[in-house]
Amino acid sequence: MNRAHGGERTVYRAKFSSITDTDILNAMNRLGEPNKNEALSVDARQELDLRIGCAFTRFQTKYFQGKYGNLDSSLISFGPCQTPTLGFCVERHDKIQSFKPETYWVLQVKVSRGQENPLILDWDRVRVFDREIAQMFINITKTAKEAQVESVSKKEKAKQRPQALNTVEMLRVASSALGMGPQHTMQIAERLYTQGYISYPRTETTHYPENFDLKGTLRQQANNPFWADMVKTLLAEGINRPRKGTDAGDHPPITPMRSATEAELGGDAWRLYEYITRHFIATISHDCKYLQTSIAFSVGPEKFTTTCKEVISPGFTEIMPWQGIPKEESFQPCERGDKFSVDEMKLMEKQTCPPDYLTEAELISLMERHGIGTDASIPVHINNICQRNYVTVESGRRLKPTSLGIVLVHGYYKIDPELVLPTIRSAVEKQLNLIAQGKANFQQVLDHTLDIFKRKFHYFVDSIAGMDELMEVSFSPLAATGKPLSRCGKCHRFMKYIQAKPSRLHCSHCDETYSLPQNGTIKLYKELRCPLDDFELVLWSSGSRGKSYPLCPYCYNHAPFRDMKKGMGCNECTHPTCQHSLSMLGIAQCVECESGVMVLDSTSGPKWKMSCNKCNVIVHFFENAHRVRVSAETCDACDAAVVHVDFNKAKCPLPADQTQHAGCVFCDPVFQDLVELKHATMKHPMHKGGQGRRQGRGRGRGRRANPKKPKDKMAALAAYFV
Repeated sequence: MNRAHGGERTVYRAKFSSITDTDILNAMNRLGEPNKNEALSVDARQELDLRIGCAFTRFQTKYFQGKYGNLDSSLISFGPCQTPTLGFCVERHDKIQSFKPETYWVLQVKVSRGQENPLILDWDRVRVFDREIAQMFINITKTAKEAQVESVSKKEKAKQRPQALNTVEMLRVASSALGMGPQHTMQIAERLYTQGYISYPRTETTHYPENFDLKGTLRQQANNPFWADMVKTLLAEGINRPRKGTDAGDHPPITPMRSATEAELGGDAWRLYEYITRHFIATISHDCKYLQTSIAFSVGPEKFTTTCKEVISPGFTEIMPWQGIPKEESFQPCERGDKFSVDEMKLMEKQTCPPDYLTEAELISLMERHGIGTDASIPVHINNICQRNYVTVESGRRLKPTSLGIVLVHGYYKIDPELVLPTIRSAVEKQLNLIAQGKANFQQVLDHTLDIFKRKFHYFVDSIAGMDELMEVSFSPLAATGKPLSRCGKCHRFMKYIQAKPSRLHCSHCDETYSLPQNGTIKLYKELRCPLDDFELVLWSSGSRGKSYPLCPYCYNHAPFRDMKKGMGCNECTHPTCQHSLSMLGIAQCVECESGVMVLDSTSGPKWKMSCNKCNVIVHFFENAHRVRVSAETCDACDAAVVHVDFNKAKCPLPADQTQHAGCVFCDPVFQDLVELKHATMKHPMHKGGQGRRQGRGRGRGRRANPKKPKDKMAALAAYFV
């Protein structure tokens, strides 16, 4: 790699598909320049998805969450791929709802010969939908007491071994056979790849490269106890040439890179690894061969058939037994003209059945067929419609649309069907592929597509009343939702607490909605009011083992001071005199994060604790104390606020009859043994804790704005770290 002249940077790209010494060294020996066209194609896809998705999502979310209280979704999102994905699920739901069962009749005959097992014959007409005609057929057939063999045909057939494994097929099988969702499957596959057990799991290719070392890869599995015998037999007899697949030009098919055991991987990781390995061995095994025998009968004027399959050579089904031919009892030899006695003849009444809800495997196939998403993004789109509460995953990994998902899709169809149909996204994907091939101009495709969706967005905004009419039927308005909780500071009437996601407070008199912290419980906080706006305070809690803090609904949505941001509670409020603020309850800088302050939780007694107002660190202290109060004084050694504690006389750690003590939580020898550091149990890992600038324990009252970290604080807490 020679240094370029003129100061410009020279960038090379290493391409490898597995984390092995050989692959990495080969990649470094064959460095190439990055493909600018492929990079531009990715840039175009990202920009289109971001700009289109943000515009529609922001408008939908603000419009409908401001009107309806029981949507039960924190984000009413739109995505150029996500929405057609939802469209497939709702389309199947609509077919189920509109399905009208029809009655039909089937003629079934059971015949036998001597002591042989009876045979059930299939009617060549299959079924009829008119009862009178069905009755006519059974009447003319009933007169026959014997069934005559018209022909016996035997044909050797083969069930083909699978093609090499790509991402989409892996996701399909993982969902249908292993019961694992696509997102979960990809996470496990990526972990197996980074640990060196399998090759790169994101590929559209189903054809092994000509120089692929099939024998070497197979030989690595020769000592695995689960399939060692089959592998050794295959190596001794010689491997079969894999079926020709599709070379998408990205990465080789997914294959095992080294042997592993169940004890080594465990759980879902082992199940996925086992399938990938068995699939690889199957691709270089022989086809499954079987003999299919068909016997045609005549019973009076009507024709009937029965079929039987016998395995000749199991081939690849030995390593993939679930793909095997079901074992059936073979027919006794018979010839044309042989006669069987008719044991039973009946007319069976049945009804047509509606289709079932789409499985994840079926949805993946539809997305691939219509060009919605890529092998890498398909799991993300399916996961999104589940997380947004547009569909629920039922037994058998079937996707059932919710009321919100159904209304959204029906609304898109009503306003602009192209927003939900797969056609427009499929056309965009083709244009993006042309950019990658250097056959289309990046800027022209980007501008043209954005112009189309800009027009669609404006028309959607102007026509939103059409979707709103559907929403009104399925959901309740904000004023009719929720239960009274706290008083509004403007009209002093009760605001209603709406628990459905996103949880919020709504004042029907002022027609104002106030967002709240998510993923926790909300209750009234002692009927205390904010000194700034007279709103009643509420208490947010993540549970008995987690954090809790009070907040003013108005201040939480409209930051009262310049050094505050929207979404901050009282534990981050810089009000100089409010008894619930950071200024009055802040003790010291957080022991772990740089920007947080440890704040006393005044509601936690008698199991007192202080918690960081940024991260999930909690310090438990002074259990069973009557009262804990933060003083304006500070510790000389570490700058932490001095804490006054009034202990329970029966459980007081102080000498003699003393029950009160003041000191630094971290430096005072009396307090040090009463401190225990933990991490809060949060109901959701992405709980908003605020990302404001570094703040101190407060302003005023003589405290320093940015206290130092106590030198021995970590040492004092290390013994109790959990």
